[in-house]
Parts: sequence; C-alpha cells; structure tokens
Amino acid sequence: MLELAILGLLKELPLHGYELKKRLNDSLGQFWRVSYGSLYPALARLEKLGAIEAVDPPPAAAAVFPATGSISGEAAAARLGLRRPLRRSGRTRKAYRIASRGQALFAELLRSDPAPGADEDRDFARKLAFCRHLEPAARLELLQRRRAQLADRLTRAREALGPPAPDRGPTPDRWTRALMEHETETAERDLDWVDSLIAAELQGGTP
Repeated sequence: MLELAILGLLKELPLHGYELKKRLNDSLGQFWRVSYGSLYPALARLEKLGAIEAVDPPPAAAAVFPATGSISGEAAAARLGLRRPLRRSGRTRKAYRIASRGQALFAELLRSDPAPGADEDRDFARKLAFCRHLEPAARLELLQRRRAQLADRLTRAREALGPPAPDRGPTPDRWTRALMEHETETAERDLDWVDSLIAAELQGGTP
C-alpha cells in the first residue's frame, strides 16, 4: 500500500524522494512510517510501470542552490536570492510526478478490497486519507464496505459476550471478558463514526 501513498501525494505536486518520506512520516506516520529502504524500491517499481515519471528540476534550483525537497520551493528560493550559491555538481536530486497511468492505478488501489490477511483497520485508514480524490459514488462505496466490516465484527463480539454455550469452552475470566467488552465498545464507536461519515457523504457535506 506504499504505492497508494506515493501516488496520492504526487497527485498534489511533484516531489523528491526526501520530501515524500518527510510528508509520509510527518503527516501520516501512524499509517506509513517508511524508510528509504522501502521508499526508493517502491518509486522504482512505479516508474517502471509508467505510473510516475522523473521531472527535470528548474536549472537555477538544481545547479546552483541547495535542494528544499519541493521543486516550486527551490525555484522560488532561487528567484528571491534566499539561498547562497553552491558549487555545481554532476548529481541532482531526482523528483517525480504522477503520470496518466499512475492516475488510473491510484483510483484502482483506492477502490480495491483489502488483500487476504491484511489489517482491515489500517487498510481503511490509509485509503480514507486519500479518499477525497474519489468520485462521490466510489467514496460512498468505500465507506459502506467499511461499515459492513464493522457490523460483522460487532455481531461476533456481542455473540462472544453472550450467555455461555456448551460448544464455547470455558467461561472467560474477568480480564479476558474486560478485553472483549473493550473490543465491543470500540466496534460500536467505530460503527457510529462511519455512519456519520456516510450520512455526511449522502448530504454532500462534512460530519
């Protein structure tokens, strides 16, 4: 799902690998704490697929001034003379932008079901962070699918807390039961929250 985050950020503006990592860790670190060891192979895969493409930095920014991570930021700094010139070198920091194929892949990843064995909570949270890029119908479908997951989880949690049954094994101790009650309450709160998101989406507003 790292590809989803990369494409989502590049939809907004071209970025260097350093700035991509910084934005992922600073803004979405709870869901995407990435290292260069995972980021650059993902960038290479996307570039090979034709989903992203390299951008030539503005000559003044790339050749004379230190990089800031943002192409527009470097160009502005160069124009305003806010950075001291550096000695030229043959190596510049590579920046990327999303390509048309990447736009289609991004939409596909946002709409996709969780992979088998994937953490449903993290999968939904990662997609929700970028669902503003979806059409309203697709966004509503994402929320309704999440609602179905939570409703199923809540049903199972309530059944587990129900009266003991012969085929359930021993009655849980108070610590295990406390944990089960917490999970049930969490599922209830999450379901209420998703219901509010759905209602707002149907009304065309925000919760």
